[in-house]
Amino acid sequence: MPSRWQRPLTEDGQRGDVWIMGVLNCTPDSFSDGGDYFSPDAAIVHGIEMHEQGASIIDVGGESTRPGAAPVSERDELARVIPVIRALAAHGCTVSVDTMKAAVMRQAVAAGASIINDVSALSFDPESLQAAAEAGTDICLMHMQGKPETMQQQPEYNDVVQEVSDFFARRIDACLQAGIQASSIILDPGIGFGKRLQDNLALIRATAHFKATFDMPLLLGLSRKSFLGRLTGAPVEDRELETAVAGAIAIACGADILRVHDVAHQQRAIRVAAALSAFDQRV
Repeated sequence: MPSRWQRPLTEDGQRGDVWIMGVLNCTPDSFSDGGDYFSPDAAIVHGIEMHEQGASIIDVGGESTRPGAAPVSERDELARVIPVIRALAAHGCTVSVDTMKAAVMRQAVAAGASIINDVSALSFDPESLQAAAEAGTDICLMHMQGKPETMQQQPEYNDVVQEVSDFFARRIDACLQAGIQASSIILDPGIGFGKRLQDNLALIRATAHFKATFDMPLLLGLSRKSFLGRLTGAPVEDRELETAVAGAIAIACGADILRVHDVAHQQRAIRVAAALSAFDQRV
């Protein structure tokens, strides 16, 4: 059974719309909007706003994974995300929980989350694979070299595309062995997570390769990332244009889901890029 997050392919080879995942950081220290939605009430209002602007998924996180970020306790993370997830799910939003902790996964799913988005690809917490299998939700497996505290301290690859491909293969196998369905898996190459500028560019260009190799939905989180600032010099609060261009290239290469901060603006760019790239990019 194909994943519901694969861009549909019609008989004439045209691809359908791209899914938008809206970022909702319920944290005081995320790299772009830390503190803006730390209050549960503010987070709920913003999540509903993104939903109404066209986000198909609202990604709720209570622990920053920006470079150098310190971990937070399970108790604090739960207090930040559970009320928000419960309210958004009750409003009819499709909610993903951005967490590396099995206990948070379990309680988030009980509160209404239908996707687990783990930057460690279910490897940080030894109970995560079991928790995800029991939940029966969709799972996003992301590649990260190192941990958020240290990932940007001299990351190094011999062949970043091959190494990320090998990582995906290992984590997919671990998921299947745990009882997670292949149709539930989404892949994310982890742009900016333990990557150099050239690595990020290579991974975006390799979107079609990942799609052809694994035939699974591919999610890219490009929004406002530091590599865009390195290319143009724009500060983090002024990278929507760069985000739109990078997203359009990813869509042309076959990306299924884009994770963005400014849904209203990026939805317009994504709609145009999807229409212009509406043909079969499989290789």
